Amino acid sequence: MRAYVGLGANLGEREATLGRALDLLGETPDVSVVAVSKLRDTAPVGYLDQPEFLNGAAAVETELSPRDLLDRLLEIERELGRTRDGPRYGPRPIDLDLLAYGDRLIDEPGLTVPHPRLHERRFVLEPLAELDPGLVVPGRGPVQALLAALD
Repeated sequence: MRAYVGLGANLGEREATLGRALDLLGETPDVSVVAVSKLRDTAPVGYLDQPEFLNGAAAVETELSPRDLLDRLLEIERELGRTRDGPRYGPRPIDLDLLAYGDRLIDEPGLTVPHPRLHERRFVLEPLAELDPGLVVPGRGPVQALLAALD
């Protein structure tokens, strides 16, 4: 199954941390990182008093279930020093989000796919459009139309 993972970091060696996260994800059984967007500096959202983020996205092929893939992303975050004791949307050394999983629509406790704010965030949509210009986000529509709606 093709899935898309959002990448973000705004503390420490951002690019190195994102690279390590991708390495760890690629070392996961039943997960293959097939493409990575360019990384871009972006302004923080929600909690503004913090450093800029470095954001991007990765396309993966996986045999893991959506829940197992999310669990692996959270495990990688913890391994790379992410804690969840600061403010919501606050600074963090790594942020990995399951953005989309094939054409699945999932709304379970702790797991919403596509990511619930994906369509509002240029720093998510631009990397997705770069990875797959024809991507249709389940329940939301073509990624290109979602991007255009932000203009």
